[in-house]
Amino acid sequence: MHPDKWQEIKEKIKNSMEVLDERTESNEERKESTEIIEFKSPLGKMKLEWVTRPKLLDKKTHFSRRIGGEVKVDYVYADNEFTHTLKIYQEDGSEDWQEMKSDKWSF
Repeated sequence: MHPDKWQEIKEKIKNSMEVLDERTESNEERKESTEIIEFKSPLGKMKLEWVTRPKLLDKKTHFSRRIGGEVKVDYVYADNEFTHTLKIYQEDGSEDWQEMKSDKWSF
């Protein structure tokens, strides 16, 4: 999904539903940021997560064929290219979040 579409979805939610929480979390170790918006909908309490991370360019594995040898994996990320993922969660009765399957929603 394109970042412009994400902004449209957020605006629709803010204009038509009760927003309970909106925040941004970042993970420096994984070099990713997550925008989270929680709101009340006709289906109940919902949460959207928009995850932005650098594009993975290469994965290099270093190992030896000796018994007990170490394995090291180096990841190479792009500096100016990013991937975006949208995850949708619905709260079940016990206040746990259940991820919704992508065939159940459309934008």
